[in-house]
Amino acid sequence: MTDDPVRLKHRELEKIAMAALRVARILVECGARVRVVHQGASLVARGLGVEPVGLRTGYASQEITVHSGGNTITRMMTIGPHGVNHRLDHAMRRLAVRVSKGGMTVEEVEAEIDHLVKTTPRHPLWLVSLAVGLACAAFGRLLGIDWLAFGPVFVGGGLGQALRMYLHRRGVNSYVLAAVIAFTAASIAGASARLAGSTTTNLAMMASILLLVPGVPATNAQTDIMDGYPSMGSARAVSVLMVMGFATCGVWLAEALLGVQ
Repeated sequence: MTDDPVRLKHRELEKIAMAALRVARILVECGARVRVVHQGASLVARGLGVEPVGLRTGYASQEITVHSGGNTITRMMTIGPHGVNHRLDHAMRRLAVRVSKGGMTVEEVEAEIDHLVKTTPRHPLWLVSLAVGLACAAFGRLLGIDWLAFGPVFVGGGLGQALRMYLHRRGVNSYVLAAVIAFTAASIAGASARLAGSTTTNLAMMASILLLVPGVPATNAQTDIMDGYPSMGSARAVSVLMVMGFATCGVWLAEALLGVQ
């Protein structure tokens, strides 16, 4: 008994829809704004021979409806933790453009996605930690910390970033993580600055947690709302406020521990 051609067509549509959603999901998780996410998914769908009818991107899930001939199918996919990964982001954008030119099968697209996820390089933890610590210390100088606090902020920010990456890879809740990192970095920087004789201990504690400032999500929240995606923009804005709130709690605990006024 042969397969029903309509059912076969739906299975093909499902594969295409899921491939487009995978590209969209990775773009969201890498920190892309919604307009870019929808453009990427649409390019993939059209390149694979179908027409996207509708796209919806939320903070925790997304869905796409694709159409070909007389068949239409809608599929949904969950979204993982939001982060920032510009290398993988731009790799997915380039892949979407390649797919849009035609000539690739769904299986080839899926294989290329797997390849990019596995092989897109990342900076080593030690390098990221050093860079973040130096950035926190440099911005601290702009905020007004004295030179005696420069080293403590560098150490606190760098160790905070190392702990942040360690906990993130183990799936710790992002808001709890913000509180833990703020407490750790501020405690190290504050205690070290006090021992070094700094007169700007308060500022040193604040500068050491600048790594937690969610700059990309905050910018995306504004952009999404202005681009006509208020739901996603509002969700990102709330997430930004939550991170800053938990980070503030972490600093307060550190100040209470050290007796800093």
